[in-house]
Amino acid sequence: MATAHLACLDGAVMPAAEAVVPATDEGLLRGDGVFEVLRLYGGRPYALEEHLARLERSAANLRLPIDLAAVRADVARLLGAAGGEPDPGALRIVLTRGGRRLLLTEALPEHLPAIRLATVTYAPVRLLDGIKSLSYAANMLATRLAQEQGADEALLVTPHGRVLEAPTSSIFWVAGGAVRTPPLSDHILASITRALALELGGAEERPCTLDDLHAADEAFLVSTTRELQPVASVDGRAIGAPAPGPVSADLAARLHERILRDLEAA
Repeated sequence: MATAHLACLDGAVMPAAEAVVPATDEGLLRGDGVFEVLRLYGGRPYALEEHLARLERSAANLRLPIDLAAVRADVARLLGAAGGEPDPGALRIVLTRGGRRLLLTEALPEHLPAIRLATVTYAPVRLLDGIKSLSYAANMLATRLAQEQGADEALLVTPHGRVLEAPTSSIFWVAGGAVRTPPLSDHILASITRALALELGGAEERPCTLDDLHAADEAFLVSTTRELQPVASVDGRAIGAPAPGPVSADLAARLHERILRDLEAA
């Protein structure tokens, strides 16, 4: 679980534990709001503009008013006060229906060298396509259900057997040297790290079944906070050789190198 450090609430910086929103805010009562999480490298946010653009799209799709200039100013104010801590860290941006802008600096969650997945049946809410909303209870429950099965994380699979994604990350698999990932048309999130992995890995979008994963040479998850994390097993069945496989290891190195290079060029 991420640990909050500092907060910026409607432009005011304070310890995270002191940031308070009204109990009547529908962001709390109904999960009515949007959010983004950015990885911090030495206190610097990666892909800030891409995350802000997605935040703006999410807000527009949810019919939620947004002052993007104020959010951008809050980012600068909070990161300036944080002084590069925590490192490694993350920046969370939350906008609520009650009109609150809440930003938090957090320690990165710990990620295992390779992860065990368990499938959880899940039907995407199509009305929320393209929206990174605060309504994440189903995603968090999926993780708990997977952990009850002895796994580390859930793999969301439709009632018809289509593999989608993990609750907070995108899944890729490798077959015969080709890197593949489920298409956005399957109602999964357009992850920023997913797009980078698609580019660097020369990956193709293709519908995925559990049979595809079980027959894969390798599989891995990608997300903002984990970058690339190899998958060791799905429902107790090992995926290929012991993780990480050669394609995963090579792509993980190139992904990290590209992120650092983009930060240097920013």
